[in-house]
Amino acid sequence: MLKMMTFFQGLPGQQSVLGTLNFPGSPQKLPSVSESESEASMSEASSEDLVPPPEAVVAPDQEQQEAAKKKKPTVLSNMFSIFTKGKKKRGQPSLVEPPLVPESKPGLDGPPIPTVEELKAALEQGRLEAARPLLMLEQELAAAAAGGASEEELVRRQSKVEALYVLLRDQVLGVLRRPLEAAPERLRQALAVVAEQEREDRQAVAAAAAAAAEAPGAVALAATRPRRWLQLWRSVVAEVAAERLDTRPAAGAEGRSEAESIFQHLGCTVKEDLEAVVERLKPLFPAEFGVVATYAESYHQHFAAHLASMAQFELCERDTYLLLLWVQNLYPNDILNSPKLAEELQDVSLGSLLPPKQIRLLEATFLSSEAANVKELMARALEMESQHWAQDVAPLRLDGHCHSELAIDIIQIVSQGQAKAENITPDLGTQMKQVLLVELSALLRSYQRAFDEFLERGKQLRNYRANVIANINNCLSFRTSMEQKWQILQDPRSYLLDPLSELKVHGFDALLQNLFVDLKPLFKRFTQTRWAVPEETLEEIIGTVEGRLPEFSELHDCFREELLEAVHLHLVKEYIIRLSKRRLVLKTAEQQQQLARHILANASVIQDFCTKNGSTATWLNPALPTLAEIIRLQDPSAIKIEVATYATWYPDFSKGHLNAILAIKGNLTNSEVKSIRNILDINTGAQQPSRSLFSLIKVG
Repeated sequence: MLKMMTFFQGLPGQQSVLGTLNFPGSPQKLPSVSESESEASMSEASSEDLVPPPEAVVAPDQEQQEAAKKKKPTVLSNMFSIFTKGKKKRGQPSLVEPPLVPESKPGLDGPPIPTVEELKAALEQGRLEAARPLLMLEQELAAAAAGGASEEELVRRQSKVEALYVLLRDQVLGVLRRPLEAAPERLRQALAVVAEQEREDRQAVAAAAAAAAEAPGAVALAATRPRRWLQLWRSVVAEVAAERLDTRPAAGAEGRSEAESIFQHLGCTVKEDLEAVVERLKPLFPAEFGVVATYAESYHQHFAAHLASMAQFELCERDTYLLLLWVQNLYPNDILNSPKLAEELQDVSLGSLLPPKQIRLLEATFLSSEAANVKELMARALEMESQHWAQDVAPLRLDGHCHSELAIDIIQIVSQGQAKAENITPDLGTQMKQVLLVELSALLRSYQRAFDEFLERGKQLRNYRANVIANINNCLSFRTSMEQKWQILQDPRSYLLDPLSELKVHGFDALLQNLFVDLKPLFKRFTQTRWAVPEETLEEIIGTVEGRLPEFSELHDCFREELLEAVHLHLVKEYIIRLSKRRLVLKTAEQQQQLARHILANASVIQDFCTKNGSTATWLNPALPTLAEIIRLQDPSAIKIEVATYATWYPDFSKGHLNAILAIKGNLTNSEVKSIRNILDINTGAQQPSRSLFSLIKVG
């Protein structure tokens, strides 16, 4: 059971964020240093104010952590107290202190540099153009350090500079936190400030290395660079991604689970936000920011964290499927490879949302549970079908044929199971196909056994024959689906089609049983009348068969043809059985030739009737005419040739069958019979019959 209560209440390591990119649903609050805090900081001065603020000297990863924590009032208070040193308090005499930058002092190569108070006021008003004078102030401080200014003076001045940089940093990151809210020009200003700070960082690092090499240990100012504002911006982007993805989704559509709603929220948010970055931010951001890659990596990492947290729970079957579907298909294909993002992200290595080992475990769980579901659903469908037979429910009629929904239901169940796996990955679909075919094979064997039981027990039911026909027709749907959809099997017939073939044959036997019982006494007339009137007897046989053909009209055409082949085989077989009864011995050539003419005529009638009604059993055509030729011929050598040819057509034609036919020829000597019979020794074991004829005929 999926436990969702804690998934999106905040993952480990997440902190509250201070604002976001203004995508839909973004909060608009942006914290800043309060004026009361600033004023309070300007009313004090102590030795603690003379050290650089912690924000300026912490390592990059520490900066990221500190930015997410609640700032202590004493930090900014200490920094901004520098601004009021030298100001006159009420009731106190003024303290004479040389200003950091005289109001009238010109810059190095341009207009006068604003005073600290002017810069502070400008930054509090959000004027980012104050960044350049502030940088000049920092450079002048470096020059003062090189000129031998006192350490106390340098620390005091540096603290003021760093306090101004805190104001500038907050203003710049405030703009970059919600870049789509800012006017394009203001966004460009913020980006330019970050780019300039990055350049200054690189120069400062190089200069510090050179200075350390020349005079190790001589440090006049506290190290405040590199400030790593570009890295701070990336941390802000990570916070934005966390806030956007942590937002609880709106109530899902009816029928959609909580997990499904969450997946939909995460996926849509990532896609929409990254498309907005590509379309609206990329044109404004310098290439060195890698804005698309930065946002993509942050969103990807947080998406992955959500899924990793979810995967730790015991997921229900549907949620396991959804998790794999998003990890393996929807996220990489529909989001990262969508038309607007594919080209932008082709060089960004995001990787998978879950580790490969965890994916394999989830896939194994999915395969097992899905196979069990398919097995259960198929068994339930077969049970319902069997109940319909037992309850004598008439099958449906569709286009004039008896119809059962069983095959459609089974194929749909299997196909849906395979399609679910293919939706995840083609490889998983292949694995699922093998698993499901094993289950389908077992189901078909159960189907065949259940049908055999029905054939035995349901003979007295009114809809017995209609249900038999409906289930024979089912074999066509099964066979077509297996041949078209599952051709990858090396030998599908071995365990898939065999149960269907047996079911069809047993169904034919049930349908033809009464007909064959009615034909048996008619065939006996051939021997009872000593073949006196074979034409009249055969005519009655054909008439009986023709009268029963409408009973098979509700079979599909292909099965009606197969059933007529079975009738064709039965007629030929029974005719040969009558010839093999050894009750007719003809001693003259004329008698043998007359019988041969009767056999040829009867063979032609049987062949024409069966072919006209759909039989395609052309392999039976030579069976009776060749026997007639053996009976007609008088030369033992010619008889041998016919027998040898006959044995190639019907490898199951044995010496016993030949003896029964030769017994009709009462003018052959024993030596001639033996010589003719020995011709079969040449072909014995040469090949196995592809179809059975004489193996169905027993001779005594």
